Amino acid sequence: MKVGCLFGSFDPPHKGHIAIAEHMLKVCHLEQVWLVVTPQNPFKQDRELSPDQHRLAMVRLAVQGKEGLAASGFEIDLPRPSYTADSFRFMRRRWPDHEFSLIIGSDNLATLHTWKDPEEILEHHKLCVYPREGMKDHLAATIYHGHPGVRIVADAPMLNVSSTGIRADLKAWRTVEGKVRPRVLHYIREHRLYQS
Repeated sequence: MKVGCLFGSFDPPHKGHIAIAEHMLKVCHLEQVWLVVTPQNPFKQDRELSPDQHRLAMVRLAVQGKEGLAASGFEIDLPRPSYTADSFRFMRRRWPDHEFSLIIGSDNLATLHTWKDPEEILEHHKLCVYPREGMKDHLAATIYHGHPGVRIVADAPMLNVSSTGIRADLKAWRTVEGKVRPRVLHYIREHRLYQS
């Protein structure tokens, strides 16, 4: 099975995540896209995340009824800190019949050379890259632009929505309707997440 992996903290998952996942599913000829809930990002140690079980539950609600999209929490149980290269090593052993691609934003492509074992990732996995604000600069900065395993999906949706902005809106009691699925918003309210 051809599976695209969109790793993220998803704190909370929003409609931008879903739009990217659905677009990559079609354009990159994938059979599934897994939204992989990650523990603390080694590059973002300064921010406190919501508990793993809440973030995984929200992603499950966000993908419910979305054909080809699935929530995955396997990385939560792996040793920390969590590095993409280590996770892919685990995935190749755990699901040897699957062919995994990595879905990342152009901002991450620009810093890929600073990740753990980027050459190993590219040796085993294709990259599907979607545009983020400043994409021209990102492509100019990366040493992997033009790499045969890297596909730039320039026509992917660029949505002006972020988990950071949603958390700020919720803390300030501003509406987030239209940014997260109603069932996700219900979960947030039910569990009193992101309240100051």
